[in-house]
Amino acid sequence: MSKLRLSIDQIRSEFKNGNLKPSALLNEAWQIIDQKNPELNAIIRTNKESANKDALHYDELYAKNKCESLPLAGIPIIIKDNIALKGSEVTGGSKILKNFISPYDATVIKKLKIAGAIIIAQSNMDEFAMGSSNENSAYGPCKNPWDTTCVPGGSSGGSAAAVAAGFAPIALGSDTGGSIRQPAAFCGVVGLKPTYGRVSRSGLFAYASSLDQIGPLTNNVDDAEAILNVIQGKDKYDSTTTEVKESDTKPPELKELRIGLPKEFFDTKKGLDPKNAEKLQLMINKLKDAGATIKEISLPILDYVIPTYYVIANCEASSNLSRYDSIRYGHRTESAPDLLTSYKKSRQEGFGVEVKNRIMLGTFALSAGYYDAYYKKAELIRADMRAMMKSIFEDVDIILGPTSPNTAFKIGEKTEDPLSMYMQDIYTTFVNLVSNPALSVPCDKLNDMPVGIQLIADHNREDILFSVARTIESLRDWKGLND
Repeated sequence: MSKLRLSIDQIRSEFKNGNLKPSALLNEAWQIIDQKNPELNAIIRTNKESANKDALHYDELYAKNKCESLPLAGIPIIIKDNIALKGSEVTGGSKILKNFISPYDATVIKKLKIAGAIIIAQSNMDEFAMGSSNENSAYGPCKNPWDTTCVPGGSSGGSAAAVAAGFAPIALGSDTGGSIRQPAAFCGVVGLKPTYGRVSRSGLFAYASSLDQIGPLTNNVDDAEAILNVIQGKDKYDSTTTEVKESDTKPPELKELRIGLPKEFFDTKKGLDPKNAEKLQLMINKLKDAGATIKEISLPILDYVIPTYYVIANCEASSNLSRYDSIRYGHRTESAPDLLTSYKKSRQEGFGVEVKNRIMLGTFALSAGYYDAYYKKAELIRADMRAMMKSIFEDVDIILGPTSPNTAFKIGEKTEDPLSMYMQDIYTTFVNLVSNPALSVPCDKLNDMPVGIQLIADHNREDILFSVARTIESLRDWKGLND
């Protein structure tokens, strides 16, 4: 097995024992990327010069036993192309930011570097994180390493595919409505969306500011927790962040655990593949046999989730993307007779179809005469959803359900049916609307493709997510790609 598929603790142990050097591990990563990426298109640029220099630095530090205080010393990590990396081109998967060189590091990047991580590459993504399949990238579609005729999910498809293919043990993604969890499910890796405000968004290219959250994609639950511990915390550059405090109560033991199953999420008449439902039920039975209490609950919000999410997300996107005017940075059309024409043509040439669609929808919903009918109403529904979730977590410790209605679909299968594409996020988007943490963990396979199970917890109870997800890891019969 490749050393890149080991856990963080295992890799660090290899480093400490002198059985492996950070530079040797990095060389292995370059070899695998060179071999597999031309087909997968998961990585759009590498940072070889700086990464190789960092690896040699950690070779020396490990030789001198000076890495004890650095939890990620020498660990290679891939980041999504919408997270600012100082001195590197960062484009958000869009033509409009071609040749934009970031003048600073995102807060999460600063924290990773302080912890000793080596940023080795930037991953493919749906343009400005708008998509569920990674087919909307200006760099072309990314492919699923389990089956290259299938999508890896989106928008963090490149990060999920990179971890699944063994390019690196860790990748960062961003989650606006399921963009970490859904590709994690499609690619058979762990994907965490933290509580809103637990991780700084400073340096993350904004799609929908009240929904976006950075999180890790990993091969196992322990690594997801380790990365969260590094990147979380209050940040002066992001006023929505909060101090992370330890919960007064520990995660319940399995025999005390109350798992809520939303009956609406398991309704195969509303889109859930019956075979996916069967796989999930097998794991639910195992949890029940191990002592957990299973309770059916109701979340009568499912019919409102997709329209509410897309009204709010597109309105915020319309506002956020107005900054790309071609004057201060990014693509500028070669010929325009006046300033207004320059704005129009540059944005027309620089933005892809999906981004244009969402800007137009958001602008319409925010316009005079429609604001109350769409955006204001969506925010009222969002408030009702939050109240409902608060009530539910008085009766259960965690909510369990599917991450996606189906396993990874074929490339091009849903591009002509936007509603069908949007429905891929039906089980994930409401989590962002209510700001709760959620995690997708592989639980089984269907026709040799991964099936993900989603866990949702109360605000700042990631500890419960990790506890239950570890139990699922111990109960499943699972082998990752090439294990």
